[in-house]
Amino acid sequence: MNYYLAPLEGITTYTFRSVFHAHYGGMEKYFTPFIASTNLSSRERNDILPEHNEGQTTVPQILAGRSEDFLKIAASIAKYGYDTVNLNLGCPASTVVTRRRGSGMLADPDGLRGFLEDIFEHCPMKISIKTRIGIASEEEWEPILEVFKDFPIEELIIHPRFQKQGYGGKVNMESFLRAQGRFSFPICYNGDITSIDENNTDYGSLGWLKSFSPTTETVMLGRGLLMDPGMVSGENTPENFRAFHEDLLSGYTKIMSGDANTLFKMKDLWTFFSTGFEDSDKYLKAIRKATRISQYEIAVNNLFKECRFLRGTDK
Repeated sequence: MNYYLAPLEGITTYTFRSVFHAHYGGMEKYFTPFIASTNLSSRERNDILPEHNEGQTTVPQILAGRSEDFLKIAASIAKYGYDTVNLNLGCPASTVVTRRRGSGMLADPDGLRGFLEDIFEHCPMKISIKTRIGIASEEEWEPILEVFKDFPIEELIIHPRFQKQGYGGKVNMESFLRAQGRFSFPICYNGDITSIDENNTDYGSLGWLKSFSPTTETVMLGRGLLMDPGMVSGENTPENFRAFHEDLLSGYTKIMSGDANTLFKMKDLWTFFSTGFEDSDKYLKAIRKATRISQYEIAVNNLFKECRFLRGTDK
């Protein structure tokens, strides 16, 4: 099985990817959070600089609703030596969708076809696509698949939810299976995988996925990997997780301006990290209340000291 790290806006930054790669690894590819500026912002440029992605196969993701914008962004990315970019047709955020970007583009298959014709003709790099299955209805998926089949897509990553679902409810495996076997390009599964135990057939496990799709060879991991960073590598001890956390904190402290910005990043991650500790609610509240890094470190130390680390115990 091949594993990819999903692009999560504001979370899977180059700092996170580099520290994760050093402590856990196991990813065939790392996808960046979307780039949307035709003139790359300093944040976007830093995220794709080769020196910030050493030793990794990194794929920059582009969010654009117009082909000319996509091509401008792609041209800027190509200057840094990349040979593949990923088109975001999956973001469900209303602020993105109302501007006909992300999964908003799926509402108009004819418009999507024209967009793809232009970018595949003129883009200097290979193009993979990360997509949802429509806006709200299963009937939308077939016309979208008919569009995809006419293009030399490098890889199609399917998150089988509708835009209207956001990240709630269960994925639609029937829609994922409809895409398999009909294209010459590879298909990657994305959505709700929280365990790579092939013997476990509970929802969200690799065994569950394989029961539907035995031929699936590639899985993109997002929220599940944040909750259990050692899920793939097996480097799943409290000592390794703590070292991973300390390097993340150090990395963000070096590049962020002031305690508040650093803590914003770290607190966001604890939404996921806290699920790996038993009875962590009280300690998580202390982490979230911290306004100085010194306070934050005390709260984290108390959590590590008092809460049992759960990850790895079921392997």
